[in-house]
Amino acid sequence: MIERTRIPLHRDPKVRAMLVQALALIIVIYGFYSLFQTTVDNLVARGIQTGTSFFDEVAPFQIGFSPFFDYKLGESTYIDVFFVGIQNTILVAVLGIIAATLLGFFIGVIRLSPNWLVARGALVYIEIFRNVPLLLQIMFWNFAIFLPTLPAPKKSIEMGAFYLNARGFHTPLPVIEDSAGFAVWMLLLVGLVAGLVIFARRAKVRFQETGQRLPVLWISLVAIVLGGYALYKIAGSPLGFDVPVLGRFNFKGGGQLPLPLFSLWFALTLYTAAFIAENVRAGIQSVSYGQTEAAQALGLSRRDTIRLVTIPQALRVIIPPTISQYLNLTKNSSLAVAVGYEELVAVWAGITLNQTGQALVIIGMTVAVYECLSLFTSFVLNWYNKRIQLTER
Repeated sequence: MIERTRIPLHRDPKVRAMLVQALALIIVIYGFYSLFQTTVDNLVARGIQTGTSFFDEVAPFQIGFSPFFDYKLGESTYIDVFFVGIQNTILVAVLGIIAATLLGFFIGVIRLSPNWLVARGALVYIEIFRNVPLLLQIMFWNFAIFLPTLPAPKKSIEMGAFYLNARGFHTPLPVIEDSAGFAVWMLLLVGLVAGLVIFARRAKVRFQETGQRLPVLWISLVAIVLGGYALYKIAGSPLGFDVPVLGRFNFKGGGQLPLPLFSLWFALTLYTAAFIAENVRAGIQSVSYGQTEAAQALGLSRRDTIRLVTIPQALRVIIPPTISQYLNLTKNSSLAVAVGYEELVAVWAGITLNQTGQALVIIGMTVAVYECLSLFTSFVLNWYNKRIQLTER
């Protein structure tokens, strides 16, 4: 029987690799600790005490837009400002990602259209918005287009109970008047959505077995609108509405979508959609032309070929670079300070930092928020990317 010779620990490649990695980790930790300690010592030398005691102090400034937190001047604290900033950042990021995805996907598809005018129009859009600095675009739409075009509050554009002016878009705000009825309505809506999910799955099975396709999207939209309204009446109409009323200088009551939010969202959408469109174009062109020819030989229309053959195969090329664009959109929302939108950088790393002087804590928390948002976005989209990838032999 042959005896196996044991490798000495100091010659074992695995052991040496672990030791080198451990040493590198210790050096990195020591470097960050030294940087942190040096910063703290410099702040103390200037008479600035670093800590979190200012969290409970009352913030002496107003935040005009806080749709989900009840922020009150003279009562809300600095930590409330932090959460309001996170809320406003996530709001514009989510709205921007949804709109940029839809617009970018559409532009990317028509970029490859056989119609010369449509394809060149998409190319012009991509080249213009992709090559102009985002900050300039944000300022252009807000200060050169929307502000000069929209009227003052007293001359608002009236659309029933909705009003549009240079301050923003004013809408009626739903208020729960019957909690029990509202809970019943929510349960009924959950049941309706569950039924639509089952319907969509059965329609997919039916299409795979017979080739007959149902307009699932349109049926679902009609069912949600009409069915939701019918269930609302069945639940006893549990909602009331706070309607905006014009005061001396501005509207009171109701809800408001401020113009800076719309300008920022609009610019972020157009800018990011240009990059997503190029990702979509590259993904579609990565699919072998033989797949398209095979689909045409089976009698599929161009629309069905793109939807059923090209796009499913192109997604594995489209999604990875698009994740980066989602992260860029979230980070680019920090440019909102140019138009006065009150997101995290503006109210926390801007106003709060200037008033408290707690640079180390505030900047560290701001960095941590963006890091967490980026990691969460990457995790969700990477999970989705693995789920929709084609299974190969």
